[in-house]
Amino acid sequence: MRFKSTSPQNVNWLKYGGIILIGFVFLVFLGILLFSSISMPIFGKCVAVVNIDSEISSRSTPQSLFADSIPGSEEIAKSIEELDSRDDVASVLLVVDSPGGSVVGSQEIYRAVKNLDKPKVAYFRESAASGAYYISTGTDYIISEPSALTGSIGVIMTLADLSGLFEKIGYNMTDVISGESKDMGTPSRPLTQKERAILQSLVDEIFQDFRSVVVQNRGSRLNMQKFEEILDGRVVSGKQAKEIGLVDALGSKEDAIMQAAQLGNITDSEPRLCVVSPSSGSQGLFGMNSLLRGLVFGEAQKKVSIRYE
Repeated sequence: MRFKSTSPQNVNWLKYGGIILIGFVFLVFLGILLFSSISMPIFGKCVAVVNIDSEISSRSTPQSLFADSIPGSEEIAKSIEELDSRDDVASVLLVVDSPGGSVVGSQEIYRAVKNLDKPKVAYFRESAASGAYYISTGTDYIISEPSALTGSIGVIMTLADLSGLFEKIGYNMTDVISGESKDMGTPSRPLTQKERAILQSLVDEIFQDFRSVVVQNRGSRLNMQKFEEILDGRVVSGKQAKEIGLVDALGSKEDAIMQAAQLGNITDSEPRLCVVSPSSGSQGLFGMNSLLRGLVFGEAQKKVSIRYE
């Protein structure tokens, strides 16, 4: 019986083809390790850094040709919630530089921070006022720059009364309403005393929630006498905040990183950081998507704005 010998060309094809296949499988495996949505702590544990560095809004702002995108509270909260499922994240650091903003947006992010099972630290850079401070009370430890502005524990509701201007220019705006308070806050007339009392009750209710959240989370760390004094809505410096008990320590971002690493049982002298970048939704070349929606569908203009500021 005669056996047909394999040609040198076939042998080379098999040899190099096998090498190429093994290389391809290796690259696929490496790509899965590096880019899989299932985080694997192959490089050791890290401190997840979440930046809250703009006015807090319940709506995201898409990227435009002239401005970066700004994530809304829903996107920020979701990115924080997802950190609990990441095995590579040992602890979380909130880097806060925000004047506050939306009441609902602040509460949404606060709940995500509060419910996070991993150790969490907040660091105040230049400002962490009102809603931004509200969010930060959900962390385990707060470090502030000595000259950062914080506090501003309070609520503001803004309305515009343009009735005097309308009268001067001869502009008449008539609302057909189903009840006497349905057009409350319209710019075509001033508030009545009854309407002002109604809105004041809303502000007072939200303010009491704010106060309760601070007291609940800061607990015995608060100097209650000094705390009650600043409930007029004033801002305080980091140094003053430390005396009141609004923050735990004064320091730099590096100090905050080391504190978060310590709480997460990371012993490296230079802890690894993994920066979390929340998605900000759809984007357009000039950021026109949301503007066109407003023009086409006629989204109602807000007459009343309630904010933590």
